[in-house]
Amino acid sequence: MYKVSTLAEEYKKKLITADEAAAMVRPGDRIHYGLGCGAVVDIDEALAKRADELHGVEVISTVSIREKPFALYEATTSNDQVKFASAHFSGFDRLMSKNGRCWYIPMLFSELPKYWINNPSGIDIAMFQVAPMDKHGNFNLGPQVADMWGVIKAAKKIIVEVNENMPIALGHQTQLNLYGIDYVVEGSNTPLAQMPDKPGSKIDRMIASHVVERIKSHSTLQLGIGALPSTIGKMLAQSDIRNINAHTEMFVDAYVDLFEAGKLTGNKNVDKGKALYTFAGGTQRLYDFIDNNPICCNAPVNYVNNVHIISSIKNFVSVNSCIQVDLYGQVCSESVGHQQISGTGGQLDFVMGAFQSEGGKSFICTPSTRALPDGTVESLIAPMLKPGSIVTTPRMATHYIVTEYGAADLKGKSTWERAEALINIAHPDFREDLIKNAEKMGIWKYTSKTSF
Repeated sequence: MYKVSTLAEEYKKKLITADEAAAMVRPGDRIHYGLGCGAVVDIDEALAKRADELHGVEVISTVSIREKPFALYEATTSNDQVKFASAHFSGFDRLMSKNGRCWYIPMLFSELPKYWINNPSGIDIAMFQVAPMDKHGNFNLGPQVADMWGVIKAAKKIIVEVNENMPIALGHQTQLNLYGIDYVVEGSNTPLAQMPDKPGSKIDRMIASHVVERIKSHSTLQLGIGALPSTIGKMLAQSDIRNINAHTEMFVDAYVDLFEAGKLTGNKNVDKGKALYTFAGGTQRLYDFIDNNPICCNAPVNYVNNVHIISSIKNFVSVNSCIQVDLYGQVCSESVGHQQISGTGGQLDFVMGAFQSEGGKSFICTPSTRALPDGTVESLIAPMLKPGSIVTTPRMATHYIVTEYGAADLKGKSTWERAEALINIAHPDFREDLIKNAEKMGIWKYTSKTSF
């Protein structure tokens, strides 16, 4: 640590430009670009100017929340120059993947800190956005502690990009001292990328109603991202349910709705008085709510997503979405066939932790159908997952599956009972075919003999 009296001098010694930071990247380097709203902007643009000089560089990110793709990606055309990897795909990661430029790192989100530290490939340079240094020499990491301490501990060199618009996230391990930083870049203070708080569709509202009617007062809530969680938050805010608490991987606008309605109290048996989360993404309203707010508690992902911590919280309710469910109760939430769409994240941790919680429940939600590009419609409850689909939540862990037609409780059910329960919440147009397939698979009540 530095003497407080020397902080200004030490800061000045470490201050460099974005171009100088970009010049430190060498051929073969493995770089971490940051997480969520903390991904670098100015250094990324400076690196893009060096595109023709780069060779064998790998750029890693996690759940990057951005308004446009990385400038370095747009400036390069070859994996020989730069290739990308992500521990949780965002929309732009999917774009890069479709173009053969980005690969997924399959990991439980809760294990990422350990992975970064123990991975033999290491991290040559970690670069990420932070809030301006305070009078004690600390930089706030913003609302995305998540796995960043694993990245920080693993990195050979740390460069922070200061953004005055970064909200101050209070919580656990949210500060990084100047002493532990190699270089500081004062960025152009770009506004944080926002994720719109979209209104729910009629089907979202129907699904949400099946979930909300199963939530009771004094519950602790984990919500995922998208219109459906937002709809659930708004329904809870307008309901008679009281004392909703937050312990969630991602902090979203729905929790602000609950707070403004007087529902979000933090009156739970673990981390009492705190709305606990590991990263945030949403509108400016959400970022303003987080800024210096003692109710909001940002914490490392290996604590927030820890199954034992989750299970110790009474009446824990986990709500997530998925891409497809099969008649065995296997859930795919991250790929469409072979195409990676999202990531494993913490879904499995929260599904298991919620069920083990006293009075807890987990809900995995999906519309019953989706329209395909050719104009046809497919059932999202299928006899079997599509070839190449990734099982995010295995059948033995699945609790409730919810569509607009109802909620199927799969716990303790036989393969036939599961198939029947799932068919009952499938779209009526597909139920007869699902029964026929269940018969062929030997999981319908009339037979246990497969006929494939």
